Formats: sequence, structure tokens, C-alpha cells
Amino acid sequence: MKDEENKITSEPEIDTDPGDGDIEDVVFEDNTEVTGADYKQKTDKLKVRIKELEKKNQELLDSWQRDKADFINARKSDESARSEFLKFAKADIISEIIPVLDSFDGAMKNKEAWEKVDKNWRVGVEYINSQLHNILSTHGLKVINPIGEMYDHVRDEAIETVKVDSKEKDGKILEVVQVGYELNGKEIRAPKVKVGSYS
Repeated sequence: MKDEENKITSEPEIDTDPGDGDIEDVVFEDNTEVTGADYKQKTDKLKVRIKELEKKNQELLDSWQRDKADFINARKSDESARSEFLKFAKADIISEIIPVLDSFDGAMKNKEAWEKVDKNWRVGVEYINSQLHNILSTHGLKVINPIGEMYDHVRDEAIETVKVDSKEKDGKILEVVQVGYELNGKEIRAPKVKVGSYS
């Protein structure tokens, strides 16, 4: 039994408090008081270092703000370019549909022949025509029909001049042979017109 007691007492003790370690392991900063010329020299160096760091910090902040502004501007520019692209991406397909609109216009332009067609059939075709125009107008297509307006060489394509006996009709569009179209404010086909000429 004595042997058992000796075994128990001979076991090493476990240190459960890590703060109780050897004091030699801890390094303390030199805490001596700095006075006179040394003090002024150290504080001047610290002030210079603080100013350098403040300047560097301001440069980094300015650079970050410029980069952020550039990024925002680039994003706005991309969105604007994308929006502009989408506006006119439909131009090709709409240009292919325009001859169909011309066919409708050509069929209905001859009033005498159009009136002879069965009324129910005529109403159905007119409805389909207006439906097609409405759908295209929601996508930004607008008819240019300048009848009675002054001829505009930028907008219109004059295919004929017609002599008129009134000075008021000089330069006016007397007939629109083929309507023009604009897509989102940009002309994609000029109207073909006959213009009055007074002499």
C-alpha cells in the first residue's frame, strides 16, 4: 500500500494556468523616459511620418474615388450603348416588313377598285393592316406622310415636280407616292413625293 502511495505522489503536477510561465519569456519595451533633444527629434520624425501617411492615404482615397467615378461612367455608357443598339437592332427585320405595308397601301390606294371588293373581306384586310401598323408603332416605327407640307430636301425624296398655278403651292408636297418611315426618330426610308413648282 505504501508503494501505491509513492506512485501517486511521484506523478508530476499539471500546470493549468498558462499565465504562470517563466517571466524570462516576456519581452518588455524600453520604458525609459525620453527627454530634451531626443524627445524633440523623435516627435519630429513621428510628425513627418504621420504627414507622409496622411498624404499617402489621401492619394489612395482620391485614386479610389476616380476609379469609382470612371467605373460608374463606363457602366452608364455601356447601358446607353446597349439601349441604343436595342433600339435599332430591329431595323433589319422592320425594313423587310415595310414592303408588306406598301402592298397593303397599294391595294387600298385605288379607292374605286377597293370599293368593289366584298365589304367583309375589305374590313378584314383593313383590320389586319391596322393591327400590323399598331404592332410596329409599339416598336418605334412611325409613318412619314408629309402631304401638304413644304418639301424638305433632307427628309423627302422628290421624284417629280408638278407645275402649279398658285404661288402658295410652290414647294409644297402635292402627292406622296410612297410613304416614308422612321424608327425611334431616325429615318429609315424617305417618302417619295411630287412637289409643286410655280413659275
